[in-house]
Order: sequence, then structure tokens, then C-alpha cells
Amino acid sequence: MSKRLYIQDVATRDGFQIEASFVPTEDKIALIDRLSHTGLAKIEVTSFTSPKAIPNLRDAEEVMRGIARVPGVEYTVLVPNVKGCERALSCEVDEINLVMSASDTHGLANLRMTPEQSLAQFAEIIEVTRGSGVFINASLSTTFGCPFEGEVPEARIYELLQRLLEIGVQGVTLCDTTGMADPAQVERLCREALQRWPKAVFTAHFHNTRGMGLANALAALNAGIDRFDASLGGLGGCPYAPGASGNICTEDLVHMFQRMGLDTGVNLDALLDTAASLPGLIGHDVPGAILKAGKADRRYAKPKWMQDAERENIRH
Repeated sequence: MSKRLYIQDVATRDGFQIEASFVPTEDKIALIDRLSHTGLAKIEVTSFTSPKAIPNLRDAEEVMRGIARVPGVEYTVLVPNVKGCERALSCEVDEINLVMSASDTHGLANLRMTPEQSLAQFAEIIEVTRGSGVFINASLSTTFGCPFEGEVPEARIYELLQRLLEIGVQGVTLCDTTGMADPAQVERLCREALQRWPKAVFTAHFHNTRGMGLANALAALNAGIDRFDASLGGLGGCPYAPGASGNICTEDLVHMFQRMGLDTGVNLDALLDTAASLPGLIGHDVPGAILKAGKADRRYAKPKWMQDAERENIRH
């Protein structure tokens, strides 16, 4: 029996937040409902942030309340502050995802907060969730490098992980926000985190900025990670990470794992059908490779001259 992996799609939050145009609420709901039936373990539905900050996700409540939840699928949302947390709780989300940076400069650029300030705010948010039963996840941006400061010392990452878990965070997403990670670094850091905190729930979140997204996912898998964020069609990217392209593509990741004989729980054909609707929804092409090339088991007709020759041989 192959190891079960958990694939978590972030397209409707991480992807849609930076699109040039607003995706209508009913289209978001329809897309999430389709994704819910593909076998994904988790869907990051939206962000309960200020509509002024992210106009594309100004319909967070309507989307969260409008989707048809499927048993076995977890529905998570990004929460930036106490007010956002209260809005999310009113929609009965399964999980709230808090976001902070491992580096001061990226934190100030992205959130206007240093890691220390983020931790203080997280403690306030977690207090608001007490008794709700909602799972608390924290995404640690720039885990594998900062576009402004360069390398973030691994000791700093481990210090922040310890502090997150101490204040009540249950799961941590290790984020390669800028596509700076390399497979050796990923395997080393993920393995160490799993060894130090075996009861914590770790997720790997990679961007394909420098073409190493799937290689890094494989390195995380080798280290023992079994939860992976990815984005349908490869949508997304960080607006405060210069040059950052989209997240690794969900259907490409699933295709890779399934070719390796691993159990993702995902119906790849259903996922590809859903991804095929994205260009019409957002008005431009998407980077996903399998959507363009087809699965590796796709077969093509032989050249006509070869078919003609075979028919001729059969006749003779």
C-alpha cells in the first residue's frame, strides 16, 4: 500500500487575489464546487482581508457561505487579523490560515509587520478561536530565502516554528514564497522540522519561479512531508516577491505523484477538466504543463505513411 498524500489547492485564494480582473462570485463558487469533487484534501477558499487591500476577494463571506461542502474536504481561509478571524468564524470555516514572514524585510513589505509583531497578533487571533474547534495553521513565508535579505538562517526558521507551536498553532506551512529553494535545502529543512516536532502538521508550499517547484516537492516528499499546497493551473504568486511566478500546478503535481505510484486520492481527469475551465474564467492562458501536453500515458496515432505501410503488409 503506497503512502497517502494530501493535496491542497490554493487557486481561488492565492491565485485569484492577484488576477487583473475580479472573478464573479458565482464563478468562484462553481469552481470550488467542482474542485470539491476531485478528491482534494483541502481547498483554500478565500481570504478574510480588507476589501480595500485585496478587492478581488471582497466577496469572501458570499463565497464561503455559497459553496456546497463535501464531507472529507477541509475548507480553509486566510485570516490577517482579529476582525478577519471573526468574519471567518461566522462562516463556520474548518481552518484558519495565518501568514507571517520569516524575514523582517519581507514581513514589512507584505504585511507591514516584523515576525515579532506577527507572532503577537497571532496570539490575539488564536485567543478569539478558543472553543471553536477550528484548526489553526500558520504559513511561514520566505522559509527558504528572502528576495530582499537573501538567505534566512535555518536556526531562525526553527526558532519561529517553536514559537508558533508554543502559542497554539497546530499546523505550519513551509513556504518557498519566491522560488528560491533548492531540493537539498528543502529535504534538509523539512527532515529536521519533522524530527523536532513529530506531532505538528507540516505542509510544503512551493512556487515555480525558477523552474524547481516539482523538484522541491519531491525533495519534501523524500523528507517525509505528506501535505502539499498547489494551485490549479499554476495560478498565483506573491505581489511582494519581485519576479515570483505562480505556485506549483496542482494537476502537474498530482500527475507526477501518480506516475510514481503514490496515492493522492485525486481524480486527475476530473482535475484536468476543471483546470481547462480556467482560461475562460480569468481571460488568459495558464502555465500548467499536463493541461497542454496531456498525461504521460496519452497515445497518438502513428504517422499516416506508417499506417499505410502496415495496411499494405497486411494485404500481402
